[in-house]
Amino acid sequence: MPKITCIDDLKTIYRRRVPKMFYDYCETGSWTEQTFRENTTDFDKLYFKQRVAVDMTNRTTATTMIGEPVAMPTALAPVGLTGMQHADGEILAARAAEKFGVPFTLSTLSICSIEDVAKNTKKPFWFQVYTLKDDDFMERLMGRARDAGCSAIVITLDLQVQGQRHRDIKNGLSAPPKLTPASIANMATKIGWGLGMLQTKRRTFGNVVGHAKGVTDPGSLSSWTAEAFDHALDWTRVKQLMDMWGGKVILKGIMDPDDARRAADLGADAIVVSNHGGRQLDGTISSLRALPAILDAVGDRMEILFDSGIRTGQDILKARALGAHGTMIGRAWVYGLGAMGQQGVTTALQTLHRELDTTMALCGHRDINDVGRDILLIPEDFPGRWSAN
Repeated sequence: MPKITCIDDLKTIYRRRVPKMFYDYCETGSWTEQTFRENTTDFDKLYFKQRVAVDMTNRTTATTMIGEPVAMPTALAPVGLTGMQHADGEILAARAAEKFGVPFTLSTLSICSIEDVAKNTKKPFWFQVYTLKDDDFMERLMGRARDAGCSAIVITLDLQVQGQRHRDIKNGLSAPPKLTPASIANMATKIGWGLGMLQTKRRTFGNVVGHAKGVTDPGSLSSWTAEAFDHALDWTRVKQLMDMWGGKVILKGIMDPDDARRAADLGADAIVVSNHGGRQLDGTISSLRALPAILDAVGDRMEILFDSGIRTGQDILKARALGAHGTMIGRAWVYGLGAMGQQGVTTALQTLHRELDTTMALCGHRDINDVGRDILLIPEDFPGRWSAN
């Protein structure tokens, strides 16, 4: 096993061990992938200020996210199909997050069900829901999340219409995946992955099959997913879904200050500044560039979380220094899962934490709660100077 010193080391192993269809599902953006690329490269435009001769003993990265204690300001973002990256993937990732001390978010389109994850963990996790039209299914889904002890729901707002991801189409990636001779041949070369999938009973969408009306097997899932998403979604519908849950709510997919104000007006506990990892609207600005204006608009009214593009602990620190209360990571933990299962997710979290802690120290701080914009050099035009509409 090669020495793991950064997230890219996990990505290299992940690419070797996981079928191309599922690697591409993770490591792709929509259309030209401009936004996907800039989500990561825009972090390079912010610089740290190094400080010296500061007492660096007794450092801590511990804080809270929506009132819950966390070992560092990071949660595992919801990622669909995780149980196809590694057998029982959602369970393994949830266990790793629980032991490390950060929240895990289960996707509605997970392979392992809500009940599976709850049975195999001890602490509450977050549950992500889409804005679907079927109220009966949504009410029962949220009831199942309540019964499982989920402490919050994350409502994804930016997937009414799915952005086109060229590689997913070419690979036959859908719900359920459409196997082709090429994808079957590729899967046959991934022996470790294949053995794991043979040994688990969890190979379909555990939160949907057998629960949504008319979806009794993977074959009937495709037509359901084509019709389920609510193209008529508006803020009234968002409020209905929030009321349906009745607990803590995080609204994910906010990129505009006006939308952030609407979310605050509805009483959301937090929003996630996110462009879905560059997988939806290509050609929009990076989440990092969008963050300052949203913080200015509603940063004193609710918690502002951030995702899209985080690959290092330095990225986490930059987002926190800009003013984000916390962050969410997606691809970074999936790389670890696909590479080494539960241990890989743990390694990803340890790697990010080490980078976060060391960088914080070199910037002259020993408590993450004291970090602010003073540790950054920010270009004057970083958020963008655009001509008037």
